[in-house]
Amino acid sequence: QVQLVESGGGLVQPGGSLRLSCAVSGSTFGINVMGWYRQAPGKERELVADITGSGDTKYADSVKGRFAISRDNAKRIVYLQMNSLKPEDTAVYYCKADLQSTSWPVWLDYWGQGTQVTVSS
Repeated sequence: QVQLVESGGGLVQPGGSLRLSCAVSGSTFGINVMGWYRQAPGKERELVADITGSGDTKYADSVKGRFAISRDNAKRIVYLQMNSLKPEDTAVYYCKADLQSTSWPVWLDYWGQGTQVTVSS
């Protein structure tokens, strides 16, 4: 079965950095767009960044210049490097992948379990 496993969250001071990782496990036929979303208490889940298989990226205006998304297609891992973190970045971060498993030949969205990022002094 296909799963997305996230790691790298934690507590960091304002101005600090964190790197999130999301690894795809299980047998996949192909992986299209991968991305990161976040949800803060009382707010809607929002797109932070995504990246296509060829490396084209998209960022929310609030994180442009501070965050960088990348992927390793061979390892099936997507990363989110977060620099100059602000308290308003505090949220649960989720990764998402549009992929096709070998057991079910349709394209579906898969979600990670979420990892907490807290920016506080």
